[in-house]
Order: sequence, then structure tokens, then C-alpha cells
Amino acid sequence: MAQGRCVGCGRDLTEGKSTKRRDGSHKVICSCGRIFVNEKNGKWRRALLEEV
Repeated sequence: MAQGRCVGCGRDLTEGKSTKRRDGSHKVICSCGRIFVNEKNGKWRRALLEEV
């Protein structure tokens, strides 16, 4: 995730479907179904169940 790639399929996370969240970060859904959050500081992380 530090490289901006999906941990499952290895695709670039910028290619996924992105939606903006209320706090200013972006939620990205990869083509394999994994959900990631791009924080305001530029770091990627897997989304929590509450964020889905």
C-alpha cells in the first residue's frame, strides 16, 4: 500500500472507482473488491468495516 497498489491484485489504486468522503479523504474501490482510503496526508490504508 505504500506504493499505492492493491494488496490483493497489485493494480494501481488510482485506477479504482473513487468517491470523496465528508472528512476530505477519498474512498477507492479496487476492481478486485477491496476498499481503500486515501488519507489527507497521502497515505493509503484498508477501509474499516464502519467506513464501508
